[in-house]
Amino acid sequence: MTMLFPRFKFAMLVVGLGLSSILTQARSQEPMEEKREAQNILRKIQASAQKLNYSGTFVYQQASQIRTSRITHIVDANGEIEKLEILDGKPREYIRRNDQVSCYLPESKTIQVEKNVTQEVFPALLSGNALSLPDSYSIKKVELSRVAGVECQGYVFEPRDAYRYGYRLCTDKETGLLLRAQTVNPKNEVIEQIAFTQISIADIDKYKVKPSYQNTAQWHVENLTMQSNINSGWIVKAVPAGFKKTREMKRLIPAPASAKGGDADQLKSHQVVQMIFSDGLAAISVFIEPDTGNRTEGSLQQGAMTIMGKRHGEYWLTVVGEVPVAAIRQVMNSIEFKPK
Repeated sequence: MTMLFPRFKFAMLVVGLGLSSILTQARSQEPMEEKREAQNILRKIQASAQKLNYSGTFVYQQASQIRTSRITHIVDANGEIEKLEILDGKPREYIRRNDQVSCYLPESKTIQVEKNVTQEVFPALLSGNALSLPDSYSIKKVELSRVAGVECQGYVFEPRDAYRYGYRLCTDKETGLLLRAQTVNPKNEVIEQIAFTQISIADIDKYKVKPSYQNTAQWHVENLTMQSNINSGWIVKAVPAGFKKTREMKRLIPAPASAKGGDADQLKSHQVVQMIFSDGLAAISVFIEPDTGNRTEGSLQQGAMTIMGKRHGEYWLTVVGEVPVAAIRQVMNSIEFKPK
């Protein structure tokens, strides 16, 4: 393995002020070099996901669950158009036009529309906070590999504490497009991964980003109203080191079209506050909504994903993240409401 940032090993103790001074200077420069390199890696990954035309099939594995999806991404004069088709389980697909996403649910003949959406779906990564990555991860450049028949450059992100997992990323050697991302636990075992099994880059037929369902005039449309950049008054006092709040929003979740005659507490429309915290690779989401009174407190872990639910007065709190349970518990135990 070759390391991304050259480090020097000495066979004997360095003696003399001259060499000692050089070593001190080299060490002081390392953090800034790491920060620049980390930013360059993630910037190239994000730019490739946003600016390239590509289409491919990828597999997402979380513990024993495996899901297959197909994504097609095209950039034209009006911006980005992206189609994500879920190929396993109940059929559904997402069409994103810049920051607006329409989710097609053919079984219920429903289209859910949401605006002000950021691109964070594979092969994109979380946005922001890249400069701080070396504070949370040791970053190494490793050997070349192949994914879906394409040569790719590998990078290893090893966590510096117990509040995040490690990552192995592999990017297309030519374009920088992310081809595979693996999450590893402290035993260096892969607990979650997402990777292309087939990928085409460049010449993509625009027809491929059109919805598969054409006769939708009679379908029910749900507008998932969202307010971005809000200040709800809810705070997290003890976010794990390296995580910063990247977004805070409020969604109006409408009652389902088939809600009539059902459990009113379960089915009525209600608002949900969501806060997202990220260290540049991992993310933790906090959801705050009215308590329906029929939920059970506790936690669930599957692969890298941990989910925890808890009551807080008249509210129900849910914390979700691809981080160890210690990080989720720390966030959950420090959520407070501070009136404006």
